[in-house]
Amino acid sequence: MEKSSNINKKLVDETRKLRNEFEETVLVYSSDLWKYCKYITGSPWDGEDLYQETIIKSFGLLPQRWSDITDKKYYLFKIATNTWIDHCRKHKREIGTLDEAPEPYYDSSNHLLLEEILTSLESNLTIKETAAFLLMDIFQFSAEEVAGIVQSTSGGVYSSVQRARRKIASLDFSKAKSNIKINTQSHNVTIQAYLEAFNNGNLKSMLSLFSEHAQNEAFFGFQEFSKEEMCNGSLKFGLPGHIAKEVVLWDKPVIIVITNNNHGPKIHDIQIQEIENGKIVSHKSYFFRKEFILAAAEELGIKAQLVKPPVNWS
Repeated sequence: MEKSSNINKKLVDETRKLRNEFEETVLVYSSDLWKYCKYITGSPWDGEDLYQETIIKSFGLLPQRWSDITDKKYYLFKIATNTWIDHCRKHKREIGTLDEAPEPYYDSSNHLLLEEILTSLESNLTIKETAAFLLMDIFQFSAEEVAGIVQSTSGGVYSSVQRARRKIASLDFSKAKSNIKINTQSHNVTIQAYLEAFNNGNLKSMLSLFSEHAQNEAFFGFQEFSKEEMCNGSLKFGLPGHIAKEVVLWDKPVIIVITNNNHGPKIHDIQIQEIENGKIVSHKSYFFRKEFILAAAEELGIKAQLVKPPVNWS
């Protein structure tokens, strides 16, 4: 049993080391990849899920490669695209095809910087049209590269992008974005008790709100599958001493953890809890998710904490 335990620890340590090396290698593409995932899904939340799945898959598929990955950007964007197309197929959504029908050239370069257009693509184009347009016009892949990523032809990509440009140019973006926000979880007594315990630094009271086998996950950081693991792991040294409060982020109620010093309040963490029968059964943290935290900070108008051991984003 002890030998088996030592082997498991060795595997975990070696895998973690390799994953860290992989993340350092693809770090230069992470910002563009996150934006691509957000635009192709039409949602920061779905985009974040796709980004996480892309990183996990791209690392997990490495043993299946016969040769080195010479174009890492192409590799990451192809996996992201294939993953999203597969997801849409499972949910019976129209994928579309990139037909080579000739299209008159239309220059829409003046419109391409508008965030509202990019975030609306998913609802106005087919899945493949959205991918082709983003890859070629926004992320500067060649038509040949795009054809390989979306599994089409260069001619199909050219024609599709022209049609997408024309369709986008015809859309009306003159109306302001809706400011309607959904309610937070203020009515939920468990969430309110969690906030009170967290803000008072009362770890015992906070833990009493979790089910015995609650899952605690910090994406790309750690996973814990019981209250006992939490006590021996992420909460071993108690609570951080920051302030937590509820906000609505991209139409979704979340808890943000704020640190405050001489330089003003900054976002330390973003959390989401799932509750069943009055107990927290799932606790998700975005503490390690740089692109997500930075985008959320911009959305909420609060600076992000860039240096928070063990991470340093400065």
